[in-house]
Amino acid sequence: MMTTTLGAAAILAALPALASEDIADQYPGSALYSKPVEVIPNVFSAIGATAPPGEANAGHNNNLSFVITGDGVVVVNAGANNALAAALHDEIRAVTDQPVRLVINENGQGHAMLGNGYWVDQGVPVLAHVEAAEEFEAHGYEILSGMQNYAGPYAGDSRAQGPTEVFEDRYDVPFGDVAIEVLHLGPAHSAGDISVWLPEQGLVIAGDMAFHERMLPLFADTDTSDWIDTWDNAFEPLGATYVIPGHGHPTNMDQVRRFTRDYLVYLRDKIGAHIEAGGTLTDAYYVDQSPYARLDTFEELATKNAGRVFEEMEWE
Repeated sequence: MMTTTLGAAAILAALPALASEDIADQYPGSALYSKPVEVIPNVFSAIGATAPPGEANAGHNNNLSFVITGDGVVVVNAGANNALAAALHDEIRAVTDQPVRLVINENGQGHAMLGNGYWVDQGVPVLAHVEAAEEFEAHGYEILSGMQNYAGPYAGDSRAQGPTEVFEDRYDVPFGDVAIEVLHLGPAHSAGDISVWLPEQGLVIAGDMAFHERMLPLFADTDTSDWIDTWDNAFEPLGATYVIPGHGHPTNMDQVRRFTRDYLVYLRDKIGAHIEAGGTLTDAYYVDQSPYARLDTFEELATKNAGRVFEEMEWE
């Protein structure tokens, strides 16, 4: 079984139109929601559903990526359960004989870490930022229970296995002929968010630093001002040509800037004006976000995001 290879230009031109919460599972017979595509030579990504996680997508609603380095494979995101991790491993074996030598968790959320147990059982080290490891250690069993509730039979024997290695600012992958930098650029979407940067290829596997086809979610502890600062001062200066976001199809910086950084600025401006006018939290939920209404998960997240930004900005 061979993985479909698409030219980068074709992907960037064609894939955005495919995103929809209504598209059924695209890869019957596999736990994966979609078959991995080769974004640029030797960099693959299995694009998850833009809908919330559930049994219909086996929890595969984020991107599971891997890089073939010439001396082993680097996987970005362990998957939301062992079934997804095993299915991704099958796809890797279909395109290369090189062994998986490292798995990287993009943050401490379940879709990044709950497949760790599978990879650890294969003898593969798992890397995460120290803050992501702490987040998962504190909440891993709760996260596991939530996945068991939504994933049905796909939960299987998954366990709350944290990373085996941690780093703080930067980790350079020490093998292969592809330069790979694992970077903690600063505060963003959630604790310990990282991006994987391939400087020679101009490609960043951005993780949840960047969104575009689905509305980004804000957590109670997300600091949107810090996220914007991290974007402007660390993420944007990478100068990436290709972006594999945490969710949604591979794209470019213009697109993720529009629906991540610019959305955060837009919402903060709206909420700031609302506060200046004496508005309350109750009314803040309904500030105008219509320019972003076409994004998947808009209905689920727009009002929550507005409320969280109000609570953040009320005392700034």
